[in-house]
Order: sequence, then C-alpha cells, then structure tokens
Amino acid sequence: MTSSACERRAFAHKINRTIAAEVRKQVTRDYGSPQLSKKRGGAHHPLPLTEVVEPVDFEEYVSSHAPGVEAGPLRQLMEFPQDDLELLQLDKECTTLEPPLPEEEEDSLDPRVRDALAVYTDEWLVIHRKFQHYSTTYTPHNSERQRERQRGLVKQTFELDESAAHDRQDDQDDSKRRSVSLDETPRGSWASSIFDLKNSSPDALLPSVLERTAAEDMDHKNTEARSQGRHSDLLGLYPPPDEDEAVERCSLPEVPKEHCGQRIMVKCLSLKFEIEIEPIFGSLALYDVKEKKKISEDFYFDLNSDQMKLLLKPHTPHIVISTLARSAIFSITYPSPDIFLVIKLEKVLQQGDIGECCEPYMVMKESDSSKHKEKLEKLRLQAEQACSRLGRFRMPFAWTAIHLLNIVSSVGGLDRSDPDSDSERKTHGTWNEKKKKGFERMSVGEEMCNFATFRPATLTVTNFFKQEGDRLSDEDLYKFLADMRRPSSVLRRLRPVTAQLKIDISPAPDSPLYCLSPELLHVKPYPDLRVRPTKEVLEFPARNVYTPHTTYR
Repeated sequence: MTSSACERRAFAHKINRTIAAEVRKQVTRDYGSPQLSKKRGGAHHPLPLTEVVEPVDFEEYVSSHAPGVEAGPLRQLMEFPQDDLELLQLDKECTTLEPPLPEEEEDSLDPRVRDALAVYTDEWLVIHRKFQHYSTTYTPHNSERQRERQRGLVKQTFELDESAAHDRQDDQDDSKRRSVSLDETPRGSWASSIFDLKNSSPDALLPSVLERTAAEDMDHKNTEARSQGRHSDLLGLYPPPDEDEAVERCSLPEVPKEHCGQRIMVKCLSLKFEIEIEPIFGSLALYDVKEKKKISEDFYFDLNSDQMKLLLKPHTPHIVISTLARSAIFSITYPSPDIFLVIKLEKVLQQGDIGECCEPYMVMKESDSSKHKEKLEKLRLQAEQACSRLGRFRMPFAWTAIHLLNIVSSVGGLDRSDPDSDSERKTHGTWNEKKKKGFERMSVGEEMCNFATFRPATLTVTNFFKQEGDRLSDEDLYKFLADMRRPSSVLRRLRPVTAQLKIDISPAPDSPLYCLSPELLHVKPYPDLRVRPTKEVLEFPARNVYTPHTTYR
C-alpha cells in the first residue's frame, strides 16, 4: 500500500491549511506596521481593533455642510420650509367633575411625584405640520382627494398613444383593402398600388410651412399654444398612490384617551325569596371561560327592603350614596362567546355550616308560612342576633351565571330556551326585520359577538345553586360555567336555591347620566349629586391592551 502523500491529488497540495486563529493573529500583528503604513502612504497610527468609534453628529454635520442652492424659481422646491412645524397647545379633556389626582395635598408630595402627576393634568403639546398635505405620504384621505381632483379633468392624450393607435388603425385598414382586392388584383402588381393610392385619405395641409418666420416669433407661438387648456394643478394629474407602492406612510395620531371597550349596562331590579328573614347581598362580575380569567372587578348591589336594612343600622350609621348603586356598566375589550355574567349572593355571617344556614331557603316555601310560623320567628330572631354582632361580615350563600351570548345573539333572542332564566323581551321592529337580523347573525364566532348593538333584555333568573364549601374556587367555577353551555350531570349534583332575581341587560349609552367612575368620581354629565348613581366597573382585559394611560388611577 502506497503512502498517503503519494495518494494526494494535485489540487490538494494547493489548499491553505492555515487555521482562522492564525489569520487573526497575523492581521493584528501587521495592522499598523510600517510596511502597511508605507503601502497606505500615510503615517503610522497604531489603533487597537477594540476601540469604539464615535458616531457622527447628524445635526451638526447637516448644519455645517448646508447644500448650496442657487437662487431661482425652483429654490422653494429644494429647501425645507422653515415654518412647517408649529407647536400647539390643546386642552386636555377631563371626563369627571373632579380631577383624578391623589387625595394628598400637592405641597406635601415629592417634587418628582408632582412632575409625574403633571402628565395627567397638563395640556397636550401638538406638533402640527402645515405642509404635510403636499408630501408623498400615503393616507386614504390623500388618495380620495386626488381622485376627486381628477374627476373633473379632461383626459390627457399624448402623441405616443395617438401614433400607436394610428398604426393599429392603419394595419386594420391595410388588411381590409388587401382582402377586398385580393381576388381582383394580384398582390404586388401596379394595379394594387394604384388601388391603395386612390383609397388613401390625404394628410391635412400645414399652413405657413414655407413662410419665413423669426425664431423669437415661433417660440412665442409655441409658448402660447402650450399654455392653452393647461391645468392649474400639475401635480393633480399624477395618479393617486397605491397603498402597496406607497413611498412613505405617516398616519396622523389621534389625541390619546383612556381605553374603552364595548360596554353593556346591567340593572338589578328586584331580588325575592320564598321567605324573608335576613338581608341578602349580591355581586356581579364577568368571567371568560376560554381564557380562564376574571375580566372585571366585582359590582356589589343591595336590593333589601327597608325593614331588612334596619337590622344593619348600628353598623352603617352613615350611608355613602355610591353604595346605593343598582346599575353597572361593564367594558369588554375582547368580545367572546365564552363570557359569562356570574351572580353571587351573600348573607350575614352566622354560626354553623353553610348547608345548615341555607337549609331554610331550600325547604320552606311562602305557601307553607302558616305551618312554620314558629320556626320562621326563631330564624328571624337568630338573624337579628347575627346582624347585631356580625353585621360587618359576610358568608357565601348561592350563585348562578348568565351566558351573555344568549342575550346578544338574535338567534337566541328570537327563540330562547334557557332553562336557567325566563326572558321578557322588549319588541322593536317587525317580524321580517327580526328574521333578517337573525339570519345575519347565525354564526356564534367571536367576530359575531357584538356587545355594542343588541336588543335590550329583561331577565328573571330563577335557578341559583347553593354554595358548596366555604369558598367557590376559580377552577371549580370555570368547570361549572363550561358545563352550563351543554347538558351535563355536574350541575345536577348541585342543590338549587329558589329565588327570583330580575335584571335588565342593554347596550350602555355613550354619555350616561349620574355615572361614577371606577374611582368613584362623578362622570360628566352629573346634574344632581343626590340621585342614585350608576357605577362604571373596572375591566381586567383578557389580553394586553397597548394604549397609554391618560388618567391617574
């Protein structure tokens, strides 16, 4: 067997076997060497390879190297207008009667905190560009304006287009003449040439062709001819820019404002039980089953009678008007068919298990009040004692949920069969209009969940589920809500509590009266401070919302 050196081919001997590390060392060693300096024709300036080079100051370079523009009629097209930028101050709109600021006095705050809070109170500083409408920026407004200017223009015809059309017409005429005379005269004969000459139309005569005219007069006539029928706006002849081929895009930013999704209003009208022995309190909140998130804070309402409220008089000597709210406005940024309105009921804390405390509401009925008169009196006495001692504390009682898709979709509204609630629909429009809208919203996808425009609904919720355990965990709640959309045996294991909650669900108006913000500030307009308010419920979006915060919270 021969050696490996003999077996190597000719091209393999020419391959450079130097590794990359040796190459880098060689470059570093030779960088700045006298031989390299002589090759470059300059002095020897050793410069380390790791030294950071300072970038050029763009503003300083432009100011010191101003382009020399000669004076002329096109100078204004080459120079940037000095008065293009204009700074304007715009008043910041405050949606509440009171400015949303901390309760502490301004003098007691740190100067840096005061500067940070000034962001929410100072006026907007707007940079206005006077001549932006002359730029090549693509905006739908500019494109539409360009089309408007071109609608009244005369169609422009150019010699190149006319010559091309004339050549095509000559070719067609020539083919017709050849087809007509093909049988009578042979092609290429003298008779065919005479036939073409007789059928051709003479050219128009050019007057003053042979007359001697001065060059100045001819230029003057040409200038006048060019100015006739000339459009005043030459740039208006240019076709509107295409969105895909736009040179630049620059959208005018809107004035920042607080984010607000689609809003619905929920009014709590009445809450009744078979027996009335103690005050019952309720709360509302929105949950997204798909995202497994609670997407709103709790709204608490009190529908107790004056007699029941007297039991808690020692614990509530002063009633704040914000606690009297029975209407809430919920905001939904990401509408989904998996959103539920969860209603929870609570009662005053009592001794014993939750099942024992809820037992009277599940076995006693209003028709049997005469039979259980003594027992009811005993229960009322126990409730009075609990309210006097533990009136500030609550315990869970019962809960239920409403699938909002059944309220929003017209299909569910026209033929509703919800076992958990009875609907009293407010009729608006004819049957044909309802049927048309129903077919338009047959899909139950997210794109069809519109919580901004739907028919108001008045619901009477009759089926509540007894609270199992001291606390209803979120995981258990999501399982129950998922089972409420389809028949399941999970909900059948829950014990029902007979009650009647009447609520009204409708799209929220744009400017509701007597409304309180989530920070309990009076939202404009608020004519009378003594009227029962409506609360705006703070939203917890299921996904991130990338908008700036314009109000202090």
